[in-house]
Order: sequence, then C-alpha cells, then structure tokens
Amino acid sequence: MIRTFLISCSVLAAAAAVVYAIVVKRNASGTIDRLNDMIDKAEEGEFKASDFSESEVSALESRFADFLDSSLASKANMAEEKDRIKTMISDISHQTKTPIANLLLYSELLSEGEELSPEGKESVEMIHSQTEKLRFLIDSLVKLSRLESGIVAIDAKKNSLKELLDSVVTELGVKASEKGLKLTGPSDDSSDVEAVFDMKWTREALINIVDNAIKYTDSGSVEISLSTTAVFARIDVKDSGIGISEEDSAKVFQRFYRSSEVSQREGVGIGLYLAREIITDEGGYIKLSSVKGEGTTFSIFVPVN
Repeated sequence: MIRTFLISCSVLAAAAAVVYAIVVKRNASGTIDRLNDMIDKAEEGEFKASDFSESEVSALESRFADFLDSSLASKANMAEEKDRIKTMISDISHQTKTPIANLLLYSELLSEGEELSPEGKESVEMIHSQTEKLRFLIDSLVKLSRLESGIVAIDAKKNSLKELLDSVVTELGVKASEKGLKLTGPSDDSSDVEAVFDMKWTREALINIVDNAIKYTDSGSVEISLSTTAVFARIDVKDSGIGISEEDSAKVFQRFYRSSEVSQREGVGIGLYLAREIITDEGGYIKLSSVKGEGTTFSIFVPVN
C-alpha cells in the first residue's frame, strides 16, 4: 500500500511539473509575443507606453516599454534638431551669398588700385582669400546637408570614367600650373572604362581629393591613374607632397579635422569628409597610403556593375 501511495505521489508530482512547465512556457511565450509586438510598433512609429499597463505586463515588459518610449522620444528630438540645423544652414547660405559676393568684388577692385601700399595690397589679398574660404565652407555645408537629408539623392548609373577624369584635370590644371606642378590624367587606353557612379557628385568628390593633393604639394606632380577589376574601378590620386603621418591618416576623413601641421594652409577640413560620404553612398570606398615627406596616394573605388 505504501508502494502504491509513493507511486501515486510520483505520478502527481510529474503531472504537476508538466502542468507547471506548460504554464511557464505559455507565460514566456506570451511575454515574448508582447515584447515582439512592442518592437513592431516601435519600428512603425506607433508605439505608446500607455498601451502597456503595469497590470497587463511583467516588470521586465514594463521596463522595456519605458525604454522604447524614451528612445522614440529621443529619436524624435534628434530628428527635430537635425531639421533645425538644416534650416539654419540654408538660411545662412541664403543670407550670406550677397555679402560674400560683394566682399570678393570689392577686394578685387581694391587690389587693382595703384595707390595701395604693399602692406595694403597684402591685407586686401588676405581678405579675398579668407572670403573665398568662407564661401567654400558654406557651399560644402549646404551640399553635405542636402546629401544627409535626402534632398539631393545620389543617382548612380553607368558613366564614362574617362569623361569624369578629363573634366577634373581640365578644371584643376590651371591651379596646378600656377604652383609649378604637373597634373596628369590617365592614358587614352582607359577611354572605354565605365563604372556605376553619379557623374556630378563623384566629380565633386574627386575634385576635393585632387584639390587637396595640389594644396599640400609644393613641388613635383599630381598623377591620376585608373585601373579596373571584376568588381571595382580604382582611381588613384598620387602626389609628391608633404605626406600624412600615421596618426593623421586615421583622422583625415573626419568632419572639420585639420592637422596642426597644416593649420596655416588653406582649407576648412570638410572636403575629404564630403568625398567619402559621396563615394560610400555609391557603394564604393576610399583608402589612402602615405609616407611622411614623400607624398600620398588616395584610392577611390567605385563599383563597375
């Protein structure tokens, strides 16, 4: 009889364990379903913490609901702040366009005056160069803002790389010659090479990189070459300039970064950042190799298909 009693107890205990396991599993499944529902609503922008009361959810679900609610509020605040910054940049661009144009015009007129002393002419030239720097900075910020906001989208399609590189060499050839530098493009055997990129914006990116090469090269040359693989077309911009230290190589693509070694040279520290944003949006990438005092090579990779 005792044996029968023990067997009965064992059966009851096993049955209770099974029932408990089913209840726990069902509760866990319900909790997971509710958490998934919270995530789905958050992704759709429809989540409200008030939809999940303390009486309906566990403490974990309640904490998760609070987290999602605060995250969505933070996301909304960030989006609102980004919109304010974009509006501010647009307003600055609009309001400064005429004053900047006038500064450039009057500084050019003053520099042509014979009655100015050498010191006066030097001051006028400084005003002109700093005004050009300000114009470039504002223009770059507007372009970057339009790209990041999606107002202007990258339209990547099959284009001729020869046409792209020829236009860059033509535009910056005079600037290179004025510094006594030789700017060369790829040979004619690259005339049939095509890749997938946005002609306007990739040209913007490449001009920023080549302009940088000219800026930091005091003697020698800047060479643009082209090669292809099955996946990417590679554009190399090689200069014989001052080079970039290993420490700075990891930072040059940061927004507004300027090494202390080049702080006295022209530039605002946004050209390379903008170039990388453009090339990345096209499905490509940029890398660099440099030896301090011997020059730098920027390699731009754009997809061929």
